[in-house]
Amino acid sequence: MKYVATFLVLFVIYILLAGWVIDELILGAVIALILTLIIAKYVDYKIDYLLPYRLLVFIVVYIPVFLWQLVLSNLNVARRVLSIDIPVNPGFVKIKTELKGDFAKLILANSITLTPGTLSVDVKGDTLYIHTIDVKGSSIEENTEHISAVFERILGVVFK
Repeated sequence: MKYVATFLVLFVIYILLAGWVIDELILGAVIALILTLIIAKYVDYKIDYLLPYRLLVFIVVYIPVFLWQLVLSNLNVARRVLSIDIPVNPGFVKIKTELKGDFAKLILANSITLTPGTLSVDVKGDTLYIHTIDVKGSSIEENTEHISAVFERILGVVFK
């Protein structure tokens, strides 16, 4: 079943990128088959009955929240750039995450990096190392609340 699911995902992605020409479909099927044979033994995913609900939460809740945070952080960075005294307090901070899966941590780290003013540098276990232009907290809990809490609450629902 894992091979069939991997093939279908790869083939659908290829079709969405390449189009519906018969030659492209044949080539896409061959490429998807080769990639399936190579990578299917390394992937470990399970599809459960809550997938439609989780996908809906991701699309309807997480993406708008992420876009809102993106706008807020852009305005924050623009304010700092346009300010005469450039109020920055740069530094590296550690934040803790309750997310368990590697993919969930990847989404969280990318969300942090895509918002201006922060950059995910490293992930070790349940700790993310972030560079930020304005260190606001003095503890791991305060840094987590300022940087990732809004993302992590929603991702916790999506990836549990």
